[in-house]
Amino acid sequence: MSVFLVFGATGAVGSCLARRLVNDGVDVLLAGRDPERLRSIASELDCPSALVDASDPSSFRKCFDDAVANFGQVDGVTNCIGSLLLKPAHSTTDDEFQDTLTANLFSAFATVRAAGQGMKRNGGSVVLVSSAAARIGMPNHEAIAAAKAGVEGLTVSAAATYASRGIRVNAVAPGLTKSSMTRHLWENKTSAEASLRMHALGRLGEPDDVAAMIQWLLSSEASWITGQAFGVDGGLSSVLSRRKVAR
Repeated sequence: MSVFLVFGATGAVGSCLARRLVNDGVDVLLAGRDPERLRSIASELDCPSALVDASDPSSFRKCFDDAVANFGQVDGVTNCIGSLLLKPAHSTTDDEFQDTLTANLFSAFATVRAAGQGMKRNGGSVVLVSSAAARIGMPNHEAIAAAKAGVEGLTVSAAATYASRGIRVNAVAPGLTKSSMTRHLWENKTSAEASLRMHALGRLGEPDDVAAMIQWLLSSEASWITGQAFGVDGGLSSVLSRRKVAR
């Protein structure tokens, strides 16, 4: 049976992915930073769990060790840890920028490093989370765009490094996805309408849209895919949205 490790399992996408994996009959170790929320989803899914801190790289390796202790191996890992800061560069403090890098880029690097050590014998799949903001210029996204562009650079380099060990490394790049982190955007009528106009398919993303793609990339069905970053964004980063033409 396959064994997967989900970092950020208490978030919208991470928890959705965890449920999909458990429903598929595989073994899962859940990792997150909020003890109460982690206990809740671990109890719901009857899965072991471990605390992880994005600012502590050693906690990522410890999670791998916990997964091996519970199941004997790790076949795939995803990092769904992240944050969202919408500010222009001149208004972003040093601490805000550092926090954005820590949550989004440093956690992705720590995941790859732990996977490179913990999956070197049997190979497997690593899936990181980027953003459409890394591909298309959007106002006030400087910090998050810089962090997520780093994630995509990390993806292709790590894919090259670890291919000889049988470790595949890919990423997903969502558009605006409904979650508690983005609630202030999609629950605000004005910003929600503006976002809808930017997405060619005319709707915002659901956590399951992103989780489904991650699950596929973790699976053996994607065994000939590495070094890719897949847009799961309703066309945001690549397709011009239809606009009403004045008559």
